[in-house]
Amino acid sequence: MMPPEEESPDGDRDGGLVLLHGPKSGSTRKGCDPFAQTQRSKLQHRRARINQQINKEMRMRAGAENLFRATSNHKVKETVALELSYVNSNLQLLKEELEELNSSVDVYQNESESISVPMIPLGLKETKELDLLVPLKDFISEHYGEEGVLYEKEIKEFMELRQAMRTPSRNEAGLELLMEYYNQLYFLDSRFFPPTKTLGVFFHWYDSLTGVPSHQRALAFEKGSVLFNLGALHTQIGARQDRASLPGLNQAIDAFQKAAGAFNYLKENFSNAPSLDMSAASLTMLVRLMVAQVQECVFEKMTLLRAQNDFLARLQLAQEAARVEDVYSLVHQTMSQPHVKDYVPFSWTTMVQVKSEHFKALSHYFAAIALCDCPAPSDAELLEQEKAFLQFHVTMPEGPSLRVLLQDPEERRKLGKAHLKKAIMKHEEAMRIHGLCKILRKMDILQEVLSFAHKRSLSKYSEIDHEEDFFETGEAPDIHPKTHQKPEIKSPNFSQVKVTDLFHRLGPLSVFSAKNKWYPARRVHLMRGENGFGFTLRGDSPVLIAGVIPGGCAAEAGLKEGDYIISVNGKDCKWSKHAEVVQLLKSTGKEGVDIGVITLQGSECPKAVDRKAAVMSSGSGMLKSNKENSRKSLMNSKSASTLLVWSKKSKRSKKSTYSGVPFTAVGDNEAMY
Repeated sequence: MMPPEEESPDGDRDGGLVLLHGPKSGSTRKGCDPFAQTQRSKLQHRRARINQQINKEMRMRAGAENLFRATSNHKVKETVALELSYVNSNLQLLKEELEELNSSVDVYQNESESISVPMIPLGLKETKELDLLVPLKDFISEHYGEEGVLYEKEIKEFMELRQAMRTPSRNEAGLELLMEYYNQLYFLDSRFFPPTKTLGVFFHWYDSLTGVPSHQRALAFEKGSVLFNLGALHTQIGARQDRASLPGLNQAIDAFQKAAGAFNYLKENFSNAPSLDMSAASLTMLVRLMVAQVQECVFEKMTLLRAQNDFLARLQLAQEAARVEDVYSLVHQTMSQPHVKDYVPFSWTTMVQVKSEHFKALSHYFAAIALCDCPAPSDAELLEQEKAFLQFHVTMPEGPSLRVLLQDPEERRKLGKAHLKKAIMKHEEAMRIHGLCKILRKMDILQEVLSFAHKRSLSKYSEIDHEEDFFETGEAPDIHPKTHQKPEIKSPNFSQVKVTDLFHRLGPLSVFSAKNKWYPARRVHLMRGENGFGFTLRGDSPVLIAGVIPGGCAAEAGLKEGDYIISVNGKDCKWSKHAEVVQLLKSTGKEGVDIGVITLQGSECPKAVDRKAAVMSSGSGMLKSNKENSRKSLMNSKSASTLLVWSKKSKRSKKSTYSGVPFTAVGDNEAMY
């Protein structure tokens, strides 16, 4: 279990932020000012407004459909049918408006003057405000037997963190904020969500692309939605980088790889999501899209690093471009599948198809300039160039042998001309597809990139085309895709942001958790006898009564093996170490000592305790019940079960088992008092 002393990092890193200070956790919660009039916040406000309108129209449609099915009056049916057509028309208009917002990728791009192909980012999922004050206070009173009002401060602090999480800033601080909230959900789950009962609150989230609302009682839905927003924020951070510089490209690659990791983690560890954006098909598409955008950044990185006038470097660029075309073709196939086709914005599908054609054209262009602009190889270079060219084409080009082709300038020009012809055809196809989408036509920078690449290929073709060429230009074979930097899917590192359990005053999670039940706390007064109090203590936080001597003071007062000491003379001892409790007991006088104890239900058969096993079993119990906490979880614990249908499938951690050890055989870390 994560040590309660660990705190989340703080520090204000962005202007225009709402700072919410948590005195217990030591963290500074950073949420964007919801009233800041930035392009991104305006876009998010419009998205939130459309989400609310869609919600309203869907409720109206549900009511009208129920009335249509229930009524037998013909006139009423006609009126309701007319109303339904009106509502469906409104929903279609709202869907188109939201699709246009989701296609506003230019808002998230960098403000550099350099020209680069726009990337596709995701908007954040919206959520409703959530009031947990009454439900958590009631649970504390019922389950923990404490006054819920004493924990109002902690509850409000958690609600402030959730409020800030709704508007994370588009930088590292925003990512830390989402991660901090996600990590706090682990503690909330452990403290307040028992396996057999719900808290009675609904978590409301809107679909990122359609705006359709969904709600569930399961905390897993909240966790999954926060993970989705973590991935979405990474896409926005990646899209805003200046990819004309090497540092900007490296940051974009890292951001898109982490976005792919977040979506992939969500797909593998959550299932049967209530909203389409978190369905397996949609998440598969998003992972592939992020990987393709990483591959595109790798190509751009190659163009910055490689010497453009080198033959082998140009072949490598051609193969990198072919690899980008390859992954975007896969994304386009995924977007064209039945479960995704009607859900993904048309502008996204079109842009992916445009990029696929564009990079195929670039692969043939770089192949052409490698052949036409680079001199024939020397005898020393020939062997290396032959080896590279053997693996360059998918099928070997027709004509002379490879050695003759590389050494004869005229043969090189002929093959280069064939590659340029294919490049021009692909450029024109990319521009044609681009023109089919109204939203993409408004995107000037994309039009500029496509037009520039097309003109460059035309210019090169005119340069190498000779009037006396009477041969028919052959068909250039496709280029074998190859990359020198394979994209990495980086799963979220939950231990990166340390948090403090806001409700640590309730006691150690190994005992005081939602999955454990105990009998009401008892107050026992003990007088020290000739042989002490007559019990054996073991472990820390809380200290356990490992043994009770028959006929001794402790036995007569009603103490039992397996009882946990929670107070000594009114002092709270839930978090006290073994030595601290011993010192409190030793300091008592003739008047005796008042001890507060609890007994876990199911541990009434007193036997000796293996404290270490008890802590490990109890402390990791909640992690084992949630597959989303597997692998790189808060505590790097291993998961043993799968979370299905967005609700906890709990496996109760094994109760601490006691073996009958006589009190004459006291363990190494036990002591008799």
